[in-house]
Amino acid sequence: MSNNRSGVFIGGMMLGATIGALTGLLIAPRTGRETRKLLKKSADAIPELAEDLSTSVQIQADRLSANALRNWDETLDRLKEAIAAGIDASQRESEVLHRQTTEEDSDSIPQPLERS
Repeated sequence: MSNNRSGVFIGGMMLGATIGALTGLLIAPRTGRETRKLLKKSADAIPELAEDLSTSVQIQADRLSANALRNWDETLDRLKEAIAAGIDASQRESEVLHRQTTEEDSDSIPQPLERS
């Protein structure tokens, strides 16, 4: 969870730095030629920034996917164990009921009298 937050934070920080730099360039008291030069340098850096951001997002997506898959596998394992325990308990209860029914049936069948 903290890895996901750090990736979002880094992406936000990079985006904020870019917006801040562009705003600073536009407001700064420079000549038009200097400002255009700086804007061109900033524009040239955008693809690299986008690639870094894309890589960061991909890494975070891979981590999230791995965590989701691990959680899914753990959930399936717990579910299998619960089903197996339920089947065992059901079979034991069925055996107990069968024994009780057999005992009741044998008690209700008249036994032949023994002659002495």
